Amino acid sequence: MTRPALGLTARLREGLPPARAALLDDVEGLEPLLERHVAAAREAWPELTLEVSAFLRHIARHLPAENVPEVLRQLHASDLYLACACAAGEEAALRGFERRVLQRIPERIHSLPQDVVDEALQQLREQLLLGRGDTPAKISTYSGRGPLLAWVTISAARLAAGLANREGHVPFSEKPPETYVQLLTPGDPELELLRKDSRAIVADVLRKALAALPGTERALLRLHHLHGYNMTQLATVFGDSRSGIARRVLLARGRLLKLTRAELATRLQLDDTQLESFLGLIRSRLDLSLSHLML
Repeated sequence: MTRPALGLTARLREGLPPARAALLDDVEGLEPLLERHVAAAREAWPELTLEVSAFLRHIARHLPAENVPEVLRQLHASDLYLACACAAGEEAALRGFERRVLQRIPERIHSLPQDVVDEALQQLREQLLLGRGDTPAKISTYSGRGPLLAWVTISAARLAAGLANREGHVPFSEKPPETYVQLLTPGDPELELLRKDSRAIVADVLRKALAALPGTERALLRLHHLHGYNMTQLATVFGDSRSGIARRVLLARGRLLKLTRAELATRLQLDDTQLESFLGLIRSRLDLSLSHLML
């Protein structure tokens, strides 16, 4: 005999120990309230495939020991639904989180230096969306009691403020030119082939090329070259396939080199052979140089 489908209230109770489940008795009109929450979540995120039962278990995990009726009535259901799907690693959810939440953070903490904001966003992606071993992604701790955007903005502001105040932190755009070139070709005799007065130009070109990249491409290169993310991890963060994210990284690298070549051709007096030789040197050291330039 097929077991009849449980109502939303019954499924919510299943995710709670008996003592906590008893708190639901004080919630008037709980079934229609849960129906409204589920409907709002699905309307906001029709592309997500998160099962209702998983969503209800997520709600159950975050129910407090008191004031349950008020918490449930004021629940930001669509935000919690997105966070739950992100914690489950659903690709469409990760893309939605990037588009509707993370891309709106810079305008909310714009008083801080742009490079600090960018670095804070990279750390947020790592902290919120990637679990560590048996530890789930931090986004699973979002309870839905306030807007998700506000919750993430607070985390971003704290991270950015800490980075801005960190002793010895120097934005990559403010590092001395000599440091850029030395980091690009550490210990290489080819470094001596550059005229001393060209080194500042090379450093400035690299800075400008990085700054000119679209934000997502800059983020991809930072996470891959600076933080050591592999393609599987990047695919999880950006909600793409492994092959798709690999193509995006290659395109970002290609765009960076194209911008670098165009600027160098304009500013350095090199013939085509010299220019291509120098670009080959840059290309061969790209992983190392990016890991330093974007600190």
